[in-house]
Amino acid sequence: MIPVAEFKQFAEHQPAFKVLKPWWDVLAEYLTVAMLMIGVFGCTLQVTQDKIICLPSHEPRENLSEAPCQQLLPRGVSEHVGDLREFSGLRNNLDLQQYSFINQLCYETALHWYAKYFPYLVVIHTLNFMVCTSFWFKFPSTSSKIEHFISILGKCFDSPWTTRALSEVSGENHKDPAAAGRAVVTVAATAAGPGKAGEGEKEKLLAEPEKVVMEPPAATLLDKKEGEQAKALFEKVKKFRVHVEEGDILYTMYIRQTVLKVCKFLAILVYNLIYVGKISFLVACRVETSEVTGYASFCCSHTKAHLFSKLAFCYISFMCVYGITCFYTLCWLFHRPLKEYSFRSVREETGMGDIPDVKNDFAFMLHLIDQYDSLYSKRFAVFLSEVSESRLKQLNLNHEWTSEKLRQKLQRNACGRLELALCMLPGLPDTVFELSEVEALRLEAICDITFPPGLSQLVHLQEISLLHSPARLPFSSQIFLRDHLKVIRVKCEELREVPLWVFGLRSLEELHLEGVFPQELARAATLESLRELKQLKVLSLRSNAGKVPASVTDVAGHLQRLSLHNDGARLLALNSLKKLAVLRELELVACGLERIPHAVFSLGALQELDLKDNHLRSIEEILSFQHCRKLVTLRLWHNQIAYVPEHVRKLRGLEQLYLSHNKLETLPTQLGMCSGLRLLDVSHNGLHSLPAELGLLQNLQHLAVSYNALELLPDELFFCCKLRTLLLGYNNLSQLSPQVGALGALSRLELKGNRLEALPEELGNCGGLKKSGLLVEDTLYEGLPAEVRDRMEME
Repeated sequence: MIPVAEFKQFAEHQPAFKVLKPWWDVLAEYLTVAMLMIGVFGCTLQVTQDKIICLPSHEPRENLSEAPCQQLLPRGVSEHVGDLREFSGLRNNLDLQQYSFINQLCYETALHWYAKYFPYLVVIHTLNFMVCTSFWFKFPSTSSKIEHFISILGKCFDSPWTTRALSEVSGENHKDPAAAGRAVVTVAATAAGPGKAGEGEKEKLLAEPEKVVMEPPAATLLDKKEGEQAKALFEKVKKFRVHVEEGDILYTMYIRQTVLKVCKFLAILVYNLIYVGKISFLVACRVETSEVTGYASFCCSHTKAHLFSKLAFCYISFMCVYGITCFYTLCWLFHRPLKEYSFRSVREETGMGDIPDVKNDFAFMLHLIDQYDSLYSKRFAVFLSEVSESRLKQLNLNHEWTSEKLRQKLQRNACGRLELALCMLPGLPDTVFELSEVEALRLEAICDITFPPGLSQLVHLQEISLLHSPARLPFSSQIFLRDHLKVIRVKCEELREVPLWVFGLRSLEELHLEGVFPQELARAATLESLRELKQLKVLSLRSNAGKVPASVTDVAGHLQRLSLHNDGARLLALNSLKKLAVLRELELVACGLERIPHAVFSLGALQELDLKDNHLRSIEEILSFQHCRKLVTLRLWHNQIAYVPEHVRKLRGLEQLYLSHNKLETLPTQLGMCSGLRLLDVSHNGLHSLPAELGLLQNLQHLAVSYNALELLPDELFFCCKLRTLLLGYNNLSQLSPQVGALGALSRLELKGNRLEALPEELGNCGGLKKSGLLVEDTLYEGLPAEVRDRMEME
């Protein structure tokens, strides 16, 4: 007998796949097993028992008025018995081999093909049904997606984070309405200005965050390993969703195999109903075997006809039920939007309103999962929620970044504030808000920051830097920052990404923005209104603006420093500058300027002007700076200036002049008439000589002429007795005048990169010059007298 286990491979697939088998597929599977048993049983009988038994007919051929065996058909009990008596005792004179020959010959020629091959047909058809049912579990393009989905689904179902997330939601649903309201306010990213809340309400909002931060959820904490596993699951779900939602091969394959099963069912049912009547117990057989056996007509008995007819009835019955399941499957496929799946009920039940709806194969598999157990979809949805992911990241962050670890990162920044700098984290740890001593918070490349109400615990916070770190601010935290924050720095890809709450911080004194305007908006350079910034004194904007933003005039009454860094984009319109009546410092860096803007000359309070890295070739307008009577610092470095006009002498109040990194070859003698000049930087030019009139600059303390082509220094230069810093490096000097000893205040002297053969021993008269302040080749230093070197090396 053939064991059924031999056919197991046709229906075998991973047990985990059962979650993708709805009830009709399970019923169809059991039906195919039953039909397979029928076929195997029939095949076993066909192989192990005689197929047909034949006896010769004794009627003469000319007397045969009816077919052989016709007389044996039932006509009543008496006739039948009489006929049996009449034919009893007849001898056929045939041996065993002749009977076997006749049986085989009549089986092949007289028996209908359906009666002969019925069990084999049942087995073949059933195997085909099995293949059709499980084909999408075996086909490479579909099985890989199914296996991946089942693997992720199982991990999501068993993940401790799923249980925690759902339990947290369940706990939140049982909170009092006031607490729920506060949670909504905390999560919402409000960018609008403060509402009309009373002082009592304001104090309440500022006091509550302390409870939120200080209550540790110790009962439901995950360990670090479980948190990392859940984090990896979120990434897998994201990638799998992107991969599966691109196509609908699973949906298409399932439809095709269902349609194929329906077509096969109809064909098999029709021909079985037609031929099932061909299975009969008595079979008439006429074969020309007279020469071999002496008979030409035989009456045969199909020994398994009665059993086969009953098996055929059972098989057809099972087939009808199987066909009903196939038709039901088609109705389910075509009358429901299976390529779209909505988590609306899950969103309403869990409160995770950001769970997205899915489509294509992802949706189809979730519909199948719901037929098995809808709890799978609910638990799986936790890993589609960005809110759930952010909660997990926050939990992992709090595990990794303890308050002790954060305190080790505290250090003083350039402004002297105690700063905490965090870079490239998946979020902002809650433990940050336990460090009440923090004065400055620097967040770089941290995505999706939401400041919690616990921000109000940082009572000393004065400065925040958000560098490529978009941040949302709830209303309660906005009130706190509005009254405490003094400096904010925001750097983003585009300026329209700057959070709107930034422009409502009325205590803000410094605002630093960095980002670009979209190409179509660069010329207009529209910036949010600055009217709320009543205390703003410093505004720095690094972008590609085509003009000075009009909103700058909103703070014209109190803005003292304006910095525009345009990264080479040309700044065309600067008329708005004329309204900045109290502006003291102005930086127009890399703005593509070819001339000094005339709007600058209207700034009567201007003290410092920086035009670095522009395209200035001529500075003839320098005469107009005499209207800027308070101007003390002028930076014209990193341009293409070829000469300095003679009327530079008008700038008698100028104290610092930067002309480095230009194309100067000479300096005007009238420069010596700028009697207030304390710093002169003309390094990195092409100067061959210095005018002797520089000796008139009696207030000069810093002179930088390094990286030029100087061959000789005028002796008058050493009349500048207040000179403290003299940078002469990388020129063509062959000697240094002994009069350098007259510079008693000199503390820094650079001579490297020249052609000097020796240093004058008069350097010893420079009382303020030490070895650390003398930048020269070691051989030249060793050439100084020993007493000079000893004096320089003394502390």
